[in-house]
Amino acid sequence: MTLQKKIKTDLSAAIKAKDENKKAALRVILGEFGRLDKKELSDDEAVKILKKLIKSEKEVLEQKGDTGNSAFIEIVESYLPKMASDEEISAWIRQNIDFSQYKNKMQAMGVIMKHFGATADGNVVKDILQRM
Repeated sequence: MTLQKKIKTDLSAAIKAKDENKKAALRVILGEFGRLDKKELSDDEAVKILKKLIKSEKEVLEQKGDTGNSAFIEIVESYLPKMASDEEISAWIRQNIDFSQYKNKMQAMGVIMKHFGATADGNVVKDILQRM
């Protein structure tokens, strides 16, 4: 089941359970999906949209001076894939990347991000490379 279909299914369940917070959050997500030209999204495209929604919600909370997480962010984050740990990323880099092929370490970012996809944050990978 794709992420998009799972969210649609969960919306139906939230409506039946009368879970107003989850229902509202899922409707926002599906609204964002609907704004795109494509009917069916890949999981990678869906994850990008979810991350964008979380980022914009955090910016709104910062402007209000609120530092805590909102229910919306918690609901959206529950649909994101489990992120790779720093240790997992570092170990993979040590095993698979030969830095002698690159002029500098940062040029390996593309290969690393291609391998990890949505399960690794680019800023985390950048920090790991700078520490190596």
